[in-house]
Amino acid sequence: MEIAHSLDKVWTAIPKVFANLEWETEQIDDVSHHIRAKTKAGPISWSSLLLIDAVPLQENITRISVAAETPVTTISAIVDFGQTRRRIYQFFAELAKQLTS
Repeated sequence: MEIAHSLDKVWTAIPKVFANLEWETEQIDDVSHHIRAKTKAGPISWSSLLLIDAVPLQENITRISVAAETPVTTISAIVDFGQTRRRIYQFFAELAKQLTS
């Protein structure tokens, strides 16, 4: 996703996103702008692992790439269906709030 904000502004906002969502940052690389984070598990859902990369395209345009995976079994996949996608959307929604505040 391309965002009309500078890399510095986006990169500063991402830890605030994780704090607000109560997600845990497992690894952060400020040089390559890469973050590995873990979401909270829900009452009937597993936690997800998110890999986030930020790349400047222009002075005020940043591309954010998010890859996520949730370890599931056949039985938990039925209960957890679509949860990983919802968490990616949740990340971008919270990032938008942070960037406009």
